[in-house]
Amino acid sequence: MVPGIHRPAAVRVDLDAIRQNIKQELNHLEPGQKLFAVVKANAYGHGAVKVAQVAAKAGAAGFCVAILDEALELRRAGIVQPILVLGVTPVEYAMLAAANGVSLTVPDLAWLKAAAQNLAASDLQLKIHLAVDSGMGRIGFSSDDEFVAANDFLLTNQNFIVEGLFTHFASADSSDDTYFKQQVVRFNHLKGLLKVKPKWIHVDNTAASVFDKKIPSDLVRFGIGLYGLNPSSNPNSEDLSTKIKLHPALSFESELVQVHTIHQGQGVGYGSTYIADQDQIIGTVPVGYADGFIRKFQGFKVKVGDEYCPIVGRVCMDQLMVLLPHEMPAGTKVVLISNDPTTPNNIKAAADYVDSIHYEVACLLDDRLPRIYDHE
Repeated sequence: MVPGIHRPAAVRVDLDAIRQNIKQELNHLEPGQKLFAVVKANAYGHGAVKVAQVAAKAGAAGFCVAILDEALELRRAGIVQPILVLGVTPVEYAMLAAANGVSLTVPDLAWLKAAAQNLAASDLQLKIHLAVDSGMGRIGFSSDDEFVAANDFLLTNQNFIVEGLFTHFASADSSDDTYFKQQVVRFNHLKGLLKVKPKWIHVDNTAASVFDKKIPSDLVRFGIGLYGLNPSSNPNSEDLSTKIKLHPALSFESELVQVHTIHQGQGVGYGSTYIADQDQIIGTVPVGYADGFIRKFQGFKVKVGDEYCPIVGRVCMDQLMVLLPHEMPAGTKVVLISNDPTTPNNIKAAADYVDSIHYEVACLLDDRLPRIYDHE
C-alpha cells in the first residue's frame, strides 16, 4: 500500500524509547544471555527496518521475524546479525534462506526431510532451530519418538547447522504460573532427549524475562517490551509489575481537516448512529478503518488540541468525526493514540476500549500511515 505522505496523518516512533528499552533489558539479562529483537509484523507496527537498525546499534545480537520475507527485507537493508524465522517456511525456500544466512524453524520430521531434499543439490547449509510444542498447540515437536528420530536424522545429514532449540510459553504473562510450569517440564523432557548440540537453547520471551521466571535461556526474544509495552496487558485488567521500566514508543497523530456546525436532529456518519440533540461543532479527521483504526473506536476520546473529544458516528474507511467542545481551526493537532502511558488515550486504554490488546492495536496500523521517527 502507498504511504499517504500528502495527508496529515502518521505513526510517530520515539527511537530514544526503543534504545532505552533495549538498554534496560540488556542490564536485566542474566550473565551470558543475548538479546534477539523481535521485529516481526513490521516491528509490531513501528517499522521493521528502522527499528532493527536502531536495535543493532543498541546491542541486539540478532533478530526474530515471523516469515522469510521479513528476514529478507532486513538483509536487503544491511542487517548482518543472525535472523530467525519463527514461523514455518515452505521447504522450497530452504535454499533461499540458506543463501541469505537466515535461520529457519523446524516444526517436524517431515519438514526436515523435505528441506534436506531441497538442499541436496547444493553445497549450502541451512541454519535451523528445532521448535518444541510444549503446550502452545501451535508448531513444533511434541512426540518423543519423532523428536528422537529428527535428532538421529540430523546426526547423519550435512545440510543443516543446528543453531537452536526453543519453545514458546502460552502464559508467561500470567500471575497464575500453573500452566507455565507444565510447559517448562515438557520442554525440559524433550531437551533431555537431545542428541545434537544446538548453539542456543532459548525459551525466554519478553514476559518470561521481565517477570523474572528464572528459566535457563541462552537468548531473550525481546518482543513487546522492545516497544515499551507490558506483555501482561489484557482487556480492562491491571498490568503486572515488570522488573524493568518500559517506555512506550508509538503514537498516532493527525489533524482536523474540516470543522463545521451541525444542527439539532442531524446525523453523523454511516447509519446516522449519532444524532445531534442540539447544534454542535463537528471536526473531521482524515483517518479511518483502512488505516487500522477500527470501527469499534466509535465513542473513544482522542486529544484534539488540549481537549479530549469523543469520536461520534461510525468510523469510516478513511475519515472519522469528533465532537468538539468549541470552535477549533482546521489544522488543529489530533492525537488518536498517545505514547504517554498516563494519558486517557494511551495504547492500553485504546486496546481496552475495543476489548483487545495493545499488540493488536499497534499491528493494525496500516502501511498507508507513514512512520516518522523522532530522535534519530
